[in-house]
Amino acid sequence: MPAHMLQEISSSYVTTTTIRSPPSMGEQKLEKMSLYSAEDIRPEMKDDIYDHSYQDAEGPTPKLEYVWRNIILMGLLHLGALYGVILVPTCKFYTWIWAYVYYLISGLGITAGAHRLWSHRTYKARLPLRLFLIIANTMAFQNDVYEWARDHRAHHKFSETHADPHNSRRGFFFSHVGWLLVRKHPAVKEKGATLDLSDLKAEKLVMFQRRYYKSAVLLMCFILPTLVPWFCWGETFAHSLYVASLLRYTIVLNATWLVNSAAHLYGYRPYDKNINSRENILVSLGAVGEGFHNYHHTFPYDYSASEYRWHINFTTFFIDCMAVLGLAYDRKKVSKATVLARIKRTGDGSSKSG
Repeated sequence: MPAHMLQEISSSYVTTTTIRSPPSMGEQKLEKMSLYSAEDIRPEMKDDIYDHSYQDAEGPTPKLEYVWRNIILMGLLHLGALYGVILVPTCKFYTWIWAYVYYLISGLGITAGAHRLWSHRTYKARLPLRLFLIIANTMAFQNDVYEWARDHRAHHKFSETHADPHNSRRGFFFSHVGWLLVRKHPAVKEKGATLDLSDLKAEKLVMFQRRYYKSAVLLMCFILPTLVPWFCWGETFAHSLYVASLLRYTIVLNATWLVNSAAHLYGYRPYDKNINSRENILVSLGAVGEGFHNYHHTFPYDYSASEYRWHINFTTFFIDCMAVLGLAYDRKKVSKATVLARIKRTGDGSSKSG
């Protein structure tokens, strides 16, 4: 990238909102409360902050109810993706490029869209960017933004409890994909109903997507990525379907799921050793920047979801580029002093910051 472009992006940081440490108080009292009060974060957003007071109800765990439709469809999808792997070496070069670009854009629909914009409100986006992200999110087919954000806020607020939709304490397989193959735990529904989703309901694009989601997903996730290679550069229908559509979609799904599973089980905890989320570089590579998960759960209101900005974090780079174009603004960023104070107070000693 040209040097003047890098300078522009760097200088655009004057528009960020720096979140500083609250006034100091007793160490014991700090341990019992959320790190910041609502005024120190975003006055419009509270329901993605971990609720230390919530505990699972005592008693036996409800019996698992399998959703056989999901089990069958997920099995068929992964079988199709495996066949796609076999076809990859015989694909046309343009099909590889098409599948990769589609993967990248649909990934941004989750990371920059459903996650950092709509779930956490870590930055604001103008209409053209919101439109791009809602289309990209539909390409990703991981539930509509409203449902994705609702489940994700519950995941943060009630993390590692039965009210967490993909509770990692139930094991790798459950937190990775198993949670989609069974009925939700009653606590997920009960506590999810208490979340304030008024901001999502008030956004017309989000509700428009929700209204027409099934037909839009069929077009954007399967039909379009299959037809373009077939018609535009003469790829075979089989290569178009199994590689550009099914394999690409399966990779995007698993890259996202690894944030819920691997990034909650494997890695370091430099910011808060008391929570399960971890820093996992491999996850960040696949999920375009979402693997700095201990930082993200410690500071969910930081638009970068990482201390290190662009380091293995294509999503932050994308948002910053959009800021240069005037399409993204009011990016929330935690101050260095606050990060260092938290590392010193609750980190596991693995941090290289200083």
